[in-house]
Amino acid sequence: MLPGFNLVLRNIGATLLGLFVGSLFNGALISLNAFVLFPMPAGASMEDPVAFQAYLDTLPTAAFLVVMVAHLGQASLGGWIAARLGSSRPVLLAMIVGSLSLLGGVINMVTIKGPPWFYVELPLYLLVAYTAGNIEAKRRAGLKPPA
Repeated sequence: MLPGFNLVLRNIGATLLGLFVGSLFNGALISLNAFVLFPMPAGASMEDPVAFQAYLDTLPTAAFLVVMVAHLGQASLGGWIAARLGSSRPVLLAMIVGSLSLLGGVINMVTIKGPPWFYVELPLYLLVAYTAGNIEAKRRAGLKPPA
């Protein structure tokens, strides 16, 4: 096997793991929100768009702040994991996770009607992912011996 191929595989694996762990974080906070903090009414389900939208229409601002933390946490935590575990280009790996998280956020915004101010989170996906990747890039730069 080519030596560079192993590095590419490591970057792909790191990115996939970052996406997976970020998604788990997101799902955990969304579940906490929907089942503990602001429970859905009996009979309501996330799979029923009409009932789910009716539930969303009753939620206070705090519930949407938890959702925003979940979404941005996915991009940030997932991006950091990809950057930390990847073999090279930590900012790029984090931005891949952030971009895919942003795509999910756009799809979410199209399918679920939230409050208008909620659109402010969309550009933040890339900002938090970039920050996560940059933290790892700076950490790596600090580890290099002086030339």
